[in-house]
Amino acid sequence: MSLSSLVSIALLAMFVFWAVGAYNRLVRLKNTIANAFGQIDVQLKRRYDLIPNLVEAAKKYLQHEQYTLEAVIAARNQARSASDAVRSRPAKAEGIVALAAAEQALSGSLGHLFAVAEAYPELKADQTIRELSEELTSTENKVGFARQAYNDAVLDYNNAQGQFPALLVARLFGFAPSAMLQATESAVERQAVRIQML
Repeated sequence: MSLSSLVSIALLAMFVFWAVGAYNRLVRLKNTIANAFGQIDVQLKRRYDLIPNLVEAAKKYLQHEQYTLEAVIAARNQARSASDAVRSRPAKAEGIVALAAAEQALSGSLGHLFAVAEAYPELKADQTIRELSEELTSTENKVGFARQAYNDAVLDYNNAQGQFPALLVARLFGFAPSAMLQATESAVERQAVRIQML
């Protein structure tokens, strides 16, 4: 064998090893996104389970606010469906965008419920309502931390799959960019939602 053949074989072998390494890194980073979403999913499930209890406890005080209570439950169901859809493919950008929109709608309807509840002193004084509100607040904080970990994982993945020469492997094997889980989209949505009713 000639020297040029040996060099060619060595270069080809190095390229194959590099491509396998780049592919494996992208897979690992994509799995990190799935794990990070799993942490969000645990907190979202807890939130979704708390909301019907909150609505049920508020019903006896807010009988003529049925529309508000139904809107909260509808937004919760929509957010839960979006979360279920993302669970199987947490790195897929379209699902994350839909989940973020559903979560924003849910936060808005919860904010409206708590704003309406401010007019009812007996509702604010109810022990069950206070405990559920505290649980929701705690869960919201945990969702925020989990969202940050998810977004960090997405940033690492997007950086890895978008940089040259790993970009070649990413395009070849269909590693598409993932979407960050945005908490808010507009200045109006950035206003704090008051959750505690103490």
